[in-house]
Amino acid sequence: MEQPADDYDTPWKSAVMRHFREFMAFFFPQVHDAIDWRQPHRFLDQELAQVVRDASLGRRRLDKLVQLTRRDGDAGILYIHVEIQRSREKDFAERIFTYHYRIYDRFHSPVSTLVILADPHPGWRPDCYRYDMHGGETCIIFPVVKLLDFWPSLDRLLSSHNAFALLTAAHLMTLRTRGLDQQRFEFKAMLTALMYERNWDTQRVLDVFNVLDWMMKVPGHLQHQLAMRIDELNRSKEMPFENLMIRMAKEKAREEGLQEGRAAGREEGRAAGREEGRETGLELGREQGLELGREAGLKLGREEGREEGREEGREEGREEGRKEGRRAVVRKLLLLRFGSLTPHAEQLLATAGPAELTALEDKILQAADLNELIQPME
Repeated sequence: MEQPADDYDTPWKSAVMRHFREFMAFFFPQVHDAIDWRQPHRFLDQELAQVVRDASLGRRRLDKLVQLTRRDGDAGILYIHVEIQRSREKDFAERIFTYHYRIYDRFHSPVSTLVILADPHPGWRPDCYRYDMHGGETCIIFPVVKLLDFWPSLDRLLSSHNAFALLTAAHLMTLRTRGLDQQRFEFKAMLTALMYERNWDTQRVLDVFNVLDWMMKVPGHLQHQLAMRIDELNRSKEMPFENLMIRMAKEKAREEGLQEGRAAGREEGRAAGREEGRETGLELGREQGLELGREAGLKLGREEGREEGREEGREEGREEGRKEGRRAVVRKLLLLRFGSLTPHAEQLLATAGPAELTALEDKILQAADLNELIQPME
């Protein structure tokens, strides 16, 4: 069974639980219309775990069992079993059949099994399981939605105001851009801008963006570009997401700063170690050469000198690397927060010590402007 590199499990599960009614309206409109949405619905995660406890069925992470109320005359209870399957599975239809009859046996109530196929294989479309025995037939037919089928309708997905239309587009674009980081970034930035244009409420935007960000992973430098684009959208749309993106940028910038600091520290440590090792080695070599001969003395002196020099150089390099790394982090945060730095601010930042850098990090989100932030440093 194939295992796609990109992680769809957690984001899809989160999206389905937070916006289940919208999920049903987009993927299964007929079932949606048969439900009385005036009544509350309940996710039965623990009950589903008990029903499918048999280890031979494997660990299922994209199954959801929901208890709802039907709209028909009986207004009875309905159980909906939803599965989002992201890869081909040999005995998939049989497993769905097993889940179905176990859920019915557990609750003795109608069960609707709904399947979304999120795999990248166009020809794989299991939608039933049946067997015949002595003239009798046992069969289950379950509705299936294949996400690949939406690709020809991509324009309609992008124009829809349903959150799952946007997430379906993100899923398809993620499949199409494996190994194409720049193209994935452009798609991701476009989908993010579309959320702003929908004028959704703050929580809805954050929910969908969280799924989108998890699904469409891009390298750190492209994530920084996305953060800057979102900051521009925040200012143009006057929507309060700045703190979220600053936190994301701060985390990414800190990671890059540490990497840059380590690299700088290693290089400076090597250079200092080599130089000091040469000097110490020559000196020790001369002293030993007076007793054991020039050739043996130089060899021993170089070896001992290089080791001592490298150790001292590494320590000095690490300390300098840490300082430069922190300055890089703070500078990126200042640029994200205020757009640009004055020459005076650049000079203060270049000479700031650990305590001053810590003060800047603590106050960067509260300061009204750049002057207010750097004034205490002068």
